Amino acid sequence: MILTQNGVQLAEIDHTSENKAYQHVRTALQAGADTARVMQWEGGRWWHFETVHAEDIA
Repeated sequence: MILTQNGVQLAEIDHTSENKAYQHVRTALQAGADTARVMQWEGGRWWHFETVHAEDIA
């Protein structure tokens, strides 16, 4: 997962499952990041799975 704020990359966070990825997404977006790009390893490479914005979570 790649976290950004105002277009600046804050961090990359590894995850081992979809559930853990979205736990990180919620925590990071509630803590101030504005965008989380969730990546998925498939076929020997990373693929962009989904982008979640802070306004998308409650």
